[in-house]
Amino acid sequence: MKRIILPLIAMFFVSNLVAQQDSKPSKTQFMIRGYGSAGFQALNDEGEKESSFNNGTFAPIILFKFSDKFMFETEMEFAYENGELETALEYANAMYTVNKYITIRAGKFLLPYGTFMERLHPSWINKLSSVPLGFGHDGITPSSGVGVELRGAFILNGSRFNYALYSTNGPTLNDGNDEPEEAGILHFDNYEDNNKNKSVGGRIGFLPFTDSSTEVGFSFLNAKVGDKDSNYKDVSSNLIAYDFSFVKKVNSLGGIIDIKAQYNTSVTDDANYIEVHEDGDEEEYTFENSSDSFYAQLSFKPTMSASNFLKNIELVGRYSELNTPEGAEWESNVNQTAFGVNYWLSWRSAIKVNYQITDGTGGHGGGRIDNKIFTIQWAFGI
Repeated sequence: MKRIILPLIAMFFVSNLVAQQDSKPSKTQFMIRGYGSAGFQALNDEGEKESSFNNGTFAPIILFKFSDKFMFETEMEFAYENGELETALEYANAMYTVNKYITIRAGKFLLPYGTFMERLHPSWINKLSSVPLGFGHDGITPSSGVGVELRGAFILNGSRFNYALYSTNGPTLNDGNDEPEEAGILHFDNYEDNNKNKSVGGRIGFLPFTDSSTEVGFSFLNAKVGDKDSNYKDVSSNLIAYDFSFVKKVNSLGGIIDIKAQYNTSVTDDANYIEVHEDGDEEEYTFENSSDSFYAQLSFKPTMSASNFLKNIELVGRYSELNTPEGAEWESNVNQTAFGVNYWLSWRSAIKVNYQITDGTGGHGGGRIDNKIFTIQWAFGI
């Protein structure tokens, strides 16, 4: 990580020094933005209770604009967990605008697979303090990739469309050799490819109304996921997602309605895996490697209220589900309900009070899942 951070700091000071010495107008611009959060969490996991303040997270976003057409962006995340400073490179890519319809970017970027991870996951944008089931660690949806992408927007017969088409290293299949309990799972954060095949994916978004209040989208990602030197070299995966967004001020309700939803499916070719029993015996097994998840979220903010306090209040509720393959070591059928009250201190800073219930069966332990979480979070953008 030092090899990433130090050059960026050096670039910042050098660009400022050059800007001070050069009196000629320049199109080169440098900007630091980002977001962060901190809060408190109380957990009740099948009767076992614990609570703790958390150290929070901070994610600086660095933008460097070389010209009207060429720009570089990166996001890093810092969090203090288990007594150690955790760092991560969320994305780092260069973008070139060909024209008003086409932009090219290359490097590591958030994948336009649906809309949640690319547009909604930052803490000050996400209306709840957690992500829906199916996203994040051990999720079935990709969040970022290393490769190249074409994206843009256009108008056709009065309707607006946006699109993205990309090729990345793609996900890799866990064959269970090192982690038998995860045999068949896909891993998405791969800086190096495990085979010669490159994944192909994309998204098309359709905004049917002139006020852009509604958007529906379709996403896909196809790739070979097995290691080139293994028995799984021909195993492929096909991922599909559908997303929906509706945001509109409704005068009769006196505020803004915001609806978000996304449905995800993941289908990987069947393969044979090895299960090692406690006595050391090995048994070959297989399963239909198909997973799905979805979430639906509704929020309301009474922006037309005469009360300055009430107009900054936002009510939000979300339901999500995750279903992973029957017969897999990581088989699960889980549902989650979350709701909360947010108070917006400004357009980019909010205090969120959330309560979340997760119920179901499965996971790596294969047992009952029954936990409840109460969270208070301060989230801000800078």
